[in-house]
Amino acid sequence: MVTAQNLIIAAIVLTSGTAHAEGSANVGWASEYYYRGVLQKSSSASAGLDYESNGFYAGTWAADVGDGLEIDGYFGYGGEIEDVSYSIGFTGYYYTGDFDDTYQEIYLNTGYGIATIDVAIGEYGNFDGPTQDYAYYSLTLAHEGFYGKVGGFSQDFEGNYVEAGYETSIEDFDVSVAAIFSDSDLVGNSDEALVITIGKSFDLQ
Repeated sequence: MVTAQNLIIAAIVLTSGTAHAEGSANVGWASEYYYRGVLQKSSSASAGLDYESNGFYAGTWAADVGDGLEIDGYFGYGGEIEDVSYSIGFTGYYYTGDFDDTYQEIYLNTGYGIATIDVAIGEYGNFDGPTQDYAYYSLTLAHEGFYGKVGGFSQDFEGNYVEAGYETSIEDFDVSVAAIFSDSDLVGNSDEALVITIGKSFDLQ
């Protein structure tokens, strides 16, 4: 079974042997941590590490979810063909407490102009119950910091959400504000939120 520790080791191995690897770290805070339209925790801090070399990338990211931490590990490859960008990879979502169980997925991202499409096919551990399969999809339109996104799930997960916001940089800090609207199929009762995030990235040389 793939674990968070194995993913971190894979990230180090993938990039440590390449002379032109670039590393970065990030820290952040969200007034409410939403992921794919679902509230994880109010007032959540996060931090991560990323490495990239010749299109290959790997990293790990952790966030406070109240009952322990969410720890993500990911790796993949990205590039461009003429004006079309793309990336394909793996992400695992793991938890140190009982907040949630493991998610593991293969994802594909492609972008052209102001539009980006994300698709992920995954499996949810579901504690002591049977594992569940899910497909996630989203379309994002972005221009000069403003963006709008429509996303949702199918298979064993269902529901949709809409997100609209603005992202900018202030004194080397990344700042964003977003309005999120989730339907009742996704979260049980329809939900809406206004989320503020602040983050900062650091080059590792």
